[in-house]
Amino acid sequence: MKLGAFCFSLTVKDITASRTSHEKQGLQQADGNARQNRLIPWNAETTIGSFDGTFERNTLAFNPDCTNQETPLRELTEGREIHKSLKARGLALAVEADETTTGQARLLLIDPDENPVLINRDVNRVP
Repeated sequence: MKLGAFCFSLTVKDITASRTSHEKQGLQQADGNARQNRLIPWNAETTIGSFDGTFERNTLAFNPDCTNQETPLRELTEGREIHKSLKARGLALAVEADETTTGQARLLLIDPDENPVLINRDVNRVP
């Protein structure tokens, strides 16, 4: 199963301060903008998402449709396939993908240490 790009999704209180910090760290803006209350900067293999008002806690996230350089994967595992695979392995999901629809699929599991793990298959980023 190809999970794709890994991203630390941070819950922030001040998106503008986050942008300033990203710039000082040498991270380049890859996606999002402050008006949307989300910034997605990256540097080489490191992707950090800063979100104001999106998540309750810092979240480990996988975006199965691209690499950390934001280039589309030639092969990807569709979100509902990932959902079925995780459930078949006995993992309980806090948020399940809707298997009756097509397009974007999101699922969320909570790891044993109560860290949220988001798997987001964004249909808008598929090649």
